[in-house]
Amino acid sequence: MYIDLKDHWTMNSPISYPAHVAALKPYVPGLPISAVAARSGIAQDRIVKLASNENPLGASPKALAALSRAAIDLSRYPDSDCAALSDAIAAFHDVPRDWIVVGAGSESVLGNLVSTLLQPGRSTAYSQYSFQAYVNAAQKLGATSTVVPSPDFRVDLEGLADAIQPSTALVYIANPGNPTGTVVDPDALEAFLDRVPAHVVVLLDEAYFEFMPADLRGDSVAWVRRHPNLVVTRTFSKAYGLAGLRIGYGIAQSGLSDVMRRVRSPFTISDAAQVAAIAALDDVEFIEQTVAMTDQGRSALISGLGAKGYRCIRSHTNFILADVGGGAAFASRLEKQGLIVRPVTAYGLADWVRISIGTPAEIGRILAVPSGVNTS
Repeated sequence: MYIDLKDHWTMNSPISYPAHVAALKPYVPGLPISAVAARSGIAQDRIVKLASNENPLGASPKALAALSRAAIDLSRYPDSDCAALSDAIAAFHDVPRDWIVVGAGSESVLGNLVSTLLQPGRSTAYSQYSFQAYVNAAQKLGATSTVVPSPDFRVDLEGLADAIQPSTALVYIANPGNPTGTVVDPDALEAFLDRVPAHVVVLLDEAYFEFMPADLRGDSVAWVRRHPNLVVTRTFSKAYGLAGLRIGYGIAQSGLSDVMRRVRSPFTISDAAQVAAIAALDDVEFIEQTVAMTDQGRSALISGLGAKGYRCIRSHTNFILADVGGGAAFASRLEKQGLIVRPVTAYGLADWVRISIGTPAEIGRILAVPSGVNTS
């Protein structure tokens, strides 16, 4: 159960908190299978979680094999510098090792960047429907946020450029977006980067990069080479199937990456995570299998939901955003069937849900649930 921390602290505590902290609301993740099992009485092996955009195929087989071979001494701290993993990521992208910043998921890396750049009196600009974890990270620092409307669920690059002010230190773009699933035209994005003043840092969050078709990707690493004020983040949680190990990274030129490493907490990346991520980088076959299954599943899910009268936003990720005429009620109805999806009311989308792409059998279970009353 979640409470409004602002009201709770104001009414029940003599402790005084900064206004920007008191106004924070907790990030609400997808419900865990164990919680749904406990309150529904449905066996855990009958529950399907399609709320957190995890890989339904599991983890990279090469990562699992590497973990099984690894001799990890749990009594020792892990390598805080993540030297071997940083070397592997740098080789993968053909960039210098000191351009790599590793974190506990790409969310951790973006949090480090926010802590590096934002404070009261500084501002950030981002698109409406941006990833809530970024919004919260900026608010924690007491920075001012300029939110650029996205009436068509797409990032308005012209609007973002116009929103840059003298106080702006950081601009955030998720490509593809979460929870929208939409992408930015690569040529337009490259032109936007050319327009951003050199003192304003751009964070390009590519957590779902692997799911984008090649013609929409753009060469973000090449953009980093040209722009010392650009940070690109990636994750092993989605396509590589390593969400439980919490590992991601950022790519930035050495000046910016050096400061980010200073801000980063020590020993946040376990040896197990580092071993698995190094192996996963080489698992091309698994990524291809994951993307192919996702493409097929996304088409089937959108087609099936469309046949029920639900509107879906075109997605280039491993999830879709669907207008079901009441997201919380829809999610509650599916939960009774052992199906977990994600309402997105926190994004101002009370009629919508985000549904991860599962296996064909899991998608079949979603589509087999009667529509109920559709008010979309």
